[in-house]
Amino acid sequence: MAELSKLRGKAACVGAATAGCGEAPGRSATELMAEAVCRALADADIALSQVDGLFAATAVHSMAAMSLAGYLGIQPKYSSGSNIGGASPLAHALDAALALEAGLIEVAVIAYGSNQRTAGGFRSVSEPMPYEAQYEPRNPITAYALAASRYLHEFGATRAHLAEVAVAARGWAGLNPDAFMREPIGIEDVLSARMISDPLGKLDCCLVTDGAAALVLTRPERAKDGPQKPVYLLGAAMAHQHRMISEMADLTLTAASESGPRAFAMAGYGPNDMDTVQLYDAFTINTLLFLEDLGFCAKGEGKDFVAGGRIAPGGALPVNTNGGGLSCVHPGMYGLFVMIEAIGQARGTCGERQIDGANLCLAHGNGGVLSSQVTTIWGTGETL
Repeated sequence: MAELSKLRGKAACVGAATAGCGEAPGRSATELMAEAVCRALADADIALSQVDGLFAATAVHSMAAMSLAGYLGIQPKYSSGSNIGGASPLAHALDAALALEAGLIEVAVIAYGSNQRTAGGFRSVSEPMPYEAQYEPRNPITAYALAASRYLHEFGATRAHLAEVAVAARGWAGLNPDAFMREPIGIEDVLSARMISDPLGKLDCCLVTDGAAALVLTRPERAKDGPQKPVYLLGAAMAHQHRMISEMADLTLTAASESGPRAFAMAGYGPNDMDTVQLYDAFTINTLLFLEDLGFCAKGEGKDFVAGGRIAPGGALPVNTNGGGLSCVHPGMYGLFVMIEAIGQARGTCGERQIDGANLCLAHGNGGVLSSQVTTIWGTGETL
């Protein structure tokens, strides 16, 4: 931890943007990424020619960083296209902070984009599944349904507890004009929705949308001169314990239980200090597991923790204030969007859904089948 602590606050986000969220017919994933990058750079008042660090990963490009650099016409000094699933952009934030602190680069861009919805979906290239294949799983949902089933069995939870998560997310989406699904829903709507993979129904599952996002990071001394309020990366940590769901030792305990404490220790803050919490909610079970594993409540207590609108608008803990992957946007890999919302909240630019005094915001990413977990803590200058 001593080696990582010197990274605290040494990278600041100075630009953030999205592009093509929802439906973007006729646009490629690379085009959407490039648009998000250009918008984020304009937000930061930084020229494209000044970008010397580029980080990107998608589900359809094996060499996303190089493809994007070629499209943008830049030749970065440092780039990474490392892919650990939906948590990749949060891992890239840690990579960018390391490169900035080491003096390898001056301006880092993190980007993601997908045209999954209008392109009719995509088929990710993955390793063989020697133990799962014989059961013909419909992954990733089969794996998440397995975890959800175990959670319900072990802790006496019900589908209604999961439904609380979906209803809360939709409540936040109703306050977000950019959210894809904004119509109000109730517990009964979730429970009566078409079953997809027991116990997960349609409204327990994330959206399928198009969309891209980008962040611009630089050193703190340069960040102070930009047009936007800098938001600092105070803590970051990653962990992964398995690749395939058959390797998961405990279906109710994720590697967020490792990444979370390390990120909090690096930041010098704890769960109770967070003003907003942005979680990768590919399915409703994710939110319960991550709230527990990140330390907001004890294992098995997530079902009661979210009851009564506690994580919904007006509740005690604002979670997924943009509507999350369940109701706002989910273009294949959602990780960059949790950071976009955390940074927006810290900037104070989230409009009707803005949380007053949001100085500390957690953004947590998930990849694979509850496989990779990356936790980041973002804060305003007051938190340094």
